[in-house]
Amino acid sequence: MNPKITHIIYDNDGLLLDTEPFYTEAHGEVAARYGKTFDWSIKSKIIGLKAEDSARICIAAMGIPLTVTEYLEARKAKLEELFPKSEPLPGAVRLTRWFAEQGVPQAVATSAERCHFDLKASRHGQWYALFNCIVTGDDPEVGQGKPAPDIFLLAAKRMQADPEQCLVFEDSPAGIAAARAAGMYAVAVPDPHMDHGVYRDAHEILRSLEEFDPSRWGF
Repeated sequence: MNPKITHIIYDNDGLLLDTEPFYTEAHGEVAARYGKTFDWSIKSKIIGLKAEDSARICIAAMGIPLTVTEYLEARKAKLEELFPKSEPLPGAVRLTRWFAEQGVPQAVATSAERCHFDLKASRHGQWYALFNCIVTGDDPEVGQGKPAPDIFLLAAKRMQADPEQCLVFEDSPAGIAAARAAGMYAVAVPDPHMDHGVYRDAHEILRSLEEFDPSRWGF
């Protein structure tokens, strides 16, 4: 594989930062209040989605008598407590610093809201300063959330990049679908519980960012 990659785009949750357990805990707390169980069958459907979209799925799947706004409010305090504890996943800091040293522009394109992103990044300001732009799910220029390509196309636009020369790293099936819909190359780094079959559209599947071989992509 020898594409001409000029720009890199990353998802954040579950890819750069180990935040997915925080979401699981928060959803689980809300479910327990109503005698419901938030399990992997639901979790696997919401990874990578915007908050409103994930809330709709949870409400329907568990039969919780809340509106989307009420559901998001119910999980808010727990998430705000946990997010500042976010830590990088294996290989994330090393890989992003390596690309920065090579002069390759990089962006983060996360479905999360800006206020939540800021909490997660609060102890990692020096690291996130490596990125040329950060696009969050509540950016006014982002229309639809993943699996629509909007957020990746906006990140490419802000880096003045050709989508066909962008490489996206994602942990979610929705993110891989969004990257491919944007006309970009996509590397999947799934949660170990995920069925790799749902990542069939990815150009490469890795167990962690530590496995990424830049030479395979022309670097």
